[in-house]
Amino acid sequence: MSEDTRSEVYAELAALGPYGVRPGHALITMVEPHPGHEYAYNRWYEDDHYYAGAMAMPWMYAGRRWVAPRDLQLLRVPEKSAVAQPVTAGCYLSTYWVTESRYDDHMKWTVGINKRLNRDGRVYQDRTHVFTAFQDHEATVYRDGAAGPRDFHALDHPYAGLVLEVIDSEGPRQRAELLEWLRSRHLPRRLAHSPAAMVTVFRPTPLPGDRMTYVKQVEGVDTRLTLLWFLEADPRECWEGHFAGRETAVAEAGLGKVELVAPFIPTVPGTDRYVDLLR
Repeated sequence: MSEDTRSEVYAELAALGPYGVRPGHALITMVEPHPGHEYAYNRWYEDDHYYAGAMAMPWMYAGRRWVAPRDLQLLRVPEKSAVAQPVTAGCYLSTYWVTESRYDDHMKWTVGINKRLNRDGRVYQDRTHVFTAFQDHEATVYRDGAAGPRDFHALDHPYAGLVLEVIDSEGPRQRAELLEWLRSRHLPRRLAHSPAAMVTVFRPTPLPGDRMTYVKQVEGVDTRLTLLWFLEADPRECWEGHFAGRETAVAEAGLGKVELVAPFIPTVPGTDRYVDLLR
């Protein structure tokens, strides 16, 4: 006999609430599989968790996994990072978009499903969450104006690379100033004639109190901004010219401190490509 799934409620829920396509929120999670568990972790994430723990959930409508082989890990700055210790930690990055104004609804589901997955032995334990946070969208800055993919396309468009940047301000007021500087002055200038088509800017939100214990509470809720640079070129080809001096560029503005700049390339779904290049 099939379980009661309360199917009669689904039609009612579909008629209620926002259902736009804007990425109002994101889940950004950088994870380090424990040494010796790289292949097993990748297969679990590829074959089960990406779907059961993410894409099958309501309002999480786009996702992509990224990987940093060892040569990309060694490009990261700064050497002493408040995000990753050591700065090379976190060789896999997963990014997901959540429909605008559906954060609370999604969180109720994700807490429930992850408790169920954990209870059923479908959560891989030999991994460390280096940087995991749900985030609210603050801005998207485009290189080409109205031309090209929008931010809601970003996780489906075949971008060649991604750079994760985390900036901390001294306080909430300074973060507002930092955001305005990034949005109106700095990012448009840095994007011009660069291989980055867009930058999305997010701010972290606190995880619920009933989160899974293996995920630490989010830091920098009032002071941090998370930037995702979507690249049309492999980050190796443009690192020196566009990203190597990120700490200096932000520090000179006096509005914040760069705590991580980390390049990634997309994984190839359903494969173990790059797993043998992580160490």
